[in-house]
Amino acid sequence: MYFHSVTLDEEKCRGCTNCIKRCPTEAIRVRKGRARIIDERCIDCGECIRVCPQHAKKAITDPFDAIYTFRYRVAIPAPSFYGQFKPSVSRNRLLNALKRLGFDEVFEVARAAEIVSAATRKLLARPDVKKPLISSACPAVVRLIQVRFPSLIDNLLKLQSPMELAAEIAKSRKAAAGNLSPGEVGVFFITPCAAKVTSIKAPYEKQQSYVDGAISMREIYPRVLETLEKGCEDEDLEQAGYEGIRWADSGGEGLAIGTDRFLAVDGIHNVIAILEEIENERLEDVDFVEALACTGGCLGGPLTVENKYVARTRLKKHIEEAKQKGIPPDRQEKTEEELVWSGNIEYRPVMKLDEDLREAIKKLEALEQINRELPGLDCGACGAPSCRALAEDIVRGMANETDCIFKLRERVRNLAMQMAELEAKMPPVLDRNSNGSSKENVEVEGDEG
Repeated sequence: MYFHSVTLDEEKCRGCTNCIKRCPTEAIRVRKGRARIIDERCIDCGECIRVCPQHAKKAITDPFDAIYTFRYRVAIPAPSFYGQFKPSVSRNRLLNALKRLGFDEVFEVARAAEIVSAATRKLLARPDVKKPLISSACPAVVRLIQVRFPSLIDNLLKLQSPMELAAEIAKSRKAAAGNLSPGEVGVFFITPCAAKVTSIKAPYEKQQSYVDGAISMREIYPRVLETLEKGCEDEDLEQAGYEGIRWADSGGEGLAIGTDRFLAVDGIHNVIAILEEIENERLEDVDFVEALACTGGCLGGPLTVENKYVARTRLKKHIEEAKQKGIPPDRQEKTEEELVWSGNIEYRPVMKLDEDLREAIKKLEALEQINRELPGLDCGACGAPSCRALAEDIVRGMANETDCIFKLRERVRNLAMQMAELEAKMPPVLDRNSNGSSKENVEVEGDEG
């Protein structure tokens, strides 16, 4: 069973090919005029949400009222949250606005990001660590590696994400300070993307997430605006320094590590290109790779409100203010053992044609033969993203060769030619004219006259 935050609204789907052409794991097909998501292949990157003109793809998030099921409620906003609002709104005002919405506490994920950055620096200094290390902060990238790049699983940075660490710290502190158990403390992540929701509901690095729910930035944005209009700056809630805030943009994590030997790549298709370079051992002089599925990093998440380029400009203001305020990075000592994943991430062989090796080889040979006979235009009219994908579907028994419109036209043309040949060979006794009499009889009657 797979949980996915990305779902399809069939009533809105018009069967266009935008989503199938952009899906990085070929997890979508169009069948009977509607898109279908192949659950085991989907990595919840949200690319289909972004490109669907009918808005038929959507992300399942928790409703805001879910916070009231807990006695004590904590909001943990992603650093990208700050870039959604006008520059005139300070970070402290935003944090206070969140608290007034119904939360008892606000803990910045950016603060936890600083702790993760410090632990990453220690790991990079170890000679036994496999390099380049690949950031695990983006769940969509981790799941992409599970599905398409299993040889790179050992390169993953197996440390808790800032989101998970922020939730753990918030729960443990409150449980230690009061009469509340960790189960009575509800921690809700203000999320810019669908992949984070999936990582909360179905974590890959542990049995259960410390986060109790995820609220979309799109949903909470109007509530925050309304609260801001009423005025809401009372407490000093700023905790994170500029290093943690900078994580919202592509390259922020790499800069926080403090090495020149890092590479930052954003956009899922660009990430695939870099992972292929690493897999083929063509990436040199790089110790750390920051890979983010969304173009522009978390600022470009499908659940954000503001244009990613506008949000990037706005975020710079918060970074500069944090520098001027002199909030030091969180140097809380956390060993790698305290932050390391408790579970083992495994390869998800969803691309296998068959569990039996011999059968898989036979199917692969059949796939290649079918693919050679297809036109190779990758038009998507068959409902598959490419001719090769259609060939794979045919081998798996999920499609027919005539799903290809070119093959169908060829088949119809051949049938027409066969019908014409059969018509020419029709027996004389059955070859009748329009008035029902046979041509042979008409000729005989003419001779007798």
